[in-house]
Amino acid sequence: MSITEEKITKMTLAEQTTAFESGNEAAAMAAAQINYHVMGYFPITPSTEIAQILDQKKAQGLHDIQLIAADGEHGSAGICYGAALAGARVLNATSANGFMYMLEQLPVQSGTRFPMVLNLVTRSISGPLDIRGDHSDLYFALNTGWLILTASTPQAAYDMNIMALKWSEHPEVRLPVIVAYDGFFTSHQKRKLSYFKDAKTVRAFVGDTPPVGFDHVVDPAQPISVGAHMNGDDLLNNHYQLHLAQERAAEVYQQIAAEFKAMSGRDYPVLELYQMEDAEVALFLLNSAAETAKMIVDKLRAQGVKAGLIRPNVIRPFPAEEIRTALRGVKALLVGERADSYGGKGGNMTHEIRSALKLDPANQTIVLSRVFGLGGKDFYPDEAEAFFNLAMEAMNRGDAAVPFDYFGQVPGDPVHELRPILTPQHGDAFNSGLIQVTPDEATGKLKVKVPPLRSLTAKPKRLAPGHGACPGCSAISSLELFFKGIEGDVVTLFQTGCSYVVTAGYPYTSHKQTFIHNLFQNGAATVAGVVEAFWERKRRGEIDVSDNVTFVMVTGDGGMDIGMGPAIGSALRNHKMIILEYDNEGYMNTGSQLSYSTPLGHQTSTSGVGKAQKGKAFHHKDTPQIMAATNIPYVFTGAEAFPQDLIMKAAKAQWYAQHEGLVYGKVLSTCPLNWRSEDQLGTKILQTAVDSCFFPLYEIEHGVTNITYNPEAKNKRISPQEWLKLMGKTKHMLHDQELLDAFEEEVNRRWERLKLKHESPLL
Repeated sequence: MSITEEKITKMTLAEQTTAFESGNEAAAMAAAQINYHVMGYFPITPSTEIAQILDQKKAQGLHDIQLIAADGEHGSAGICYGAALAGARVLNATSANGFMYMLEQLPVQSGTRFPMVLNLVTRSISGPLDIRGDHSDLYFALNTGWLILTASTPQAAYDMNIMALKWSEHPEVRLPVIVAYDGFFTSHQKRKLSYFKDAKTVRAFVGDTPPVGFDHVVDPAQPISVGAHMNGDDLLNNHYQLHLAQERAAEVYQQIAAEFKAMSGRDYPVLELYQMEDAEVALFLLNSAAETAKMIVDKLRAQGVKAGLIRPNVIRPFPAEEIRTALRGVKALLVGERADSYGGKGGNMTHEIRSALKLDPANQTIVLSRVFGLGGKDFYPDEAEAFFNLAMEAMNRGDAAVPFDYFGQVPGDPVHELRPILTPQHGDAFNSGLIQVTPDEATGKLKVKVPPLRSLTAKPKRLAPGHGACPGCSAISSLELFFKGIEGDVVTLFQTGCSYVVTAGYPYTSHKQTFIHNLFQNGAATVAGVVEAFWERKRRGEIDVSDNVTFVMVTGDGGMDIGMGPAIGSALRNHKMIILEYDNEGYMNTGSQLSYSTPLGHQTSTSGVGKAQKGKAFHHKDTPQIMAATNIPYVFTGAEAFPQDLIMKAAKAQWYAQHEGLVYGKVLSTCPLNWRSEDQLGTKILQTAVDSCFFPLYEIEHGVTNITYNPEAKNKRISPQEWLKLMGKTKHMLHDQELLDAFEEEVNRRWERLKLKHESPLL
């Protein structure tokens, strides 16, 4: 029930504390004070910090939120929806392509009317990949049925996260809410903010859970069916009800904003109108860009120009009536858009504003549209002034000479045309002639002859010098070692991850041969398409190239989490390609969050160590065994510390990928930065991981397992503790006997099973 205006005016301000926080810190603070039941999440820059901060607070015992690391954003959306169905209060956070990946789930949640709050830390959508902020992801949210708040400052991010939950759960609304704020501009920049000193203040404001009258699926005495399919008549009625809920949400928001103002002293009207009382020219800007433009409004006002600014706090439901009212005296408005509706002659806000004004016949406002600031391109005060100049020019002309355009684009200069620094190498340049692979008809396996490693040093590297990998990172050196065993030309696809980021930043590339990037949701399927098209075009005589081309997908362990489905699908179809995973036991390129390959107990930025938790809570994924279950011809593990073994397996992998089908290989890769180990100890750490049997070296050839290095047989087996003590991320485990025993027990169990498979071809 809404609070009356009389009661609002009698409320006193709650006690608050001042801090300097970023938008992500502010959102996490609000979430912890609310104490949600569940957060399903998957890390993606720049929203990842929210889960990381909440994990830190969880380790300190500051909240009880169940943080569930999903296999990808699609999975995280499903976790959140399921928790909402159970009557829980639910939180999520994402950005850009992560939002796109979960997109199909969002209308399910709004269409069945289950509340939750999603922080959308806005970022440019690929491709090409850019991790900085614009609104191309936000605009895809407009048709999901979710309510949308836009926060221009960390203070707004904190406050709106609190208001969003109350709005979402209002019995006359019952819709999920997005709180959108700008990636890096708002998410990471610290600003002064006030937050409620006592979390009880926040919880009293949002109210009890679950709200009275809400259906959920956890009461056997009152069974319900959720999501039964509908025919057209029923679906029309369903969507009409959602439409009515959006309409009602506009009124409810104003009630909640008034209650929040009475409690906090901070006002969030549907539209923030800055100097709009008598404005003749104005800008319409979302989020942080509006903060920049305010100083230009003041400057122009001092010069006698009647300038103003409109910044919405709510864009769903769209505040059409408020916009019509605000623009009645405005002669020219420029709408700045950090995203384009391609082919539509303007971004989404432009079209919605023009549509709103069309219903006011007396309004003669000239509306210009400019796309700006894509991919995190900074927006400076002089650019805001340029926007005002465009609006004033249109006001003086009486029309818009150029109604829609991009702002800040720069034409290329032929003088600076990029040219290759190195002469492309291909074919014989990568054929050493020193590696021999022949099938053994008697055993059905391959015989491989590999020369001493120094004999292959003359073979060109696949990557040019100058990549940006961290000191001590073994991912790049492991890849180069693997490629020493590959003869001839390669086409490589790198999924999003460290090795991609450090080797291919436009306009430069470290790749000497053809390189492709695709998101780690779908790399394997992309390579499969390349492979099949290559061979089909060659069969038709459309291309004249050598048969000696090897197609390789390079992925981190994150890519084999979120991209596991396409990888398994490609394996089952048995395309002629190699999937090579470098496993550094975490999502390192987004900030060292846990992956499903992170071992039990290991500390990451989302499996913290403290009085309330002990690092990662479950065992690591045995990806080679999963891939072997698809019956592909060859699976292997490798480590840079055993170079001959890895090169031999690379040679086998190439033969199978060219003659029989898909190959999967997993290479353990050190990450000194996030393992908190010494740069120069990489080889020792890998050697120790193998000798402790944590990372055994073996191959599975046509379903038959062969251990290629047995530390027990060589009297070199050591305790896993010897491996753990070399890394800062695991030293806490040495002082926790229960955790240590559980880790060692699993290492021993997997090793004993592997030995049994080695001894029996039927296993």
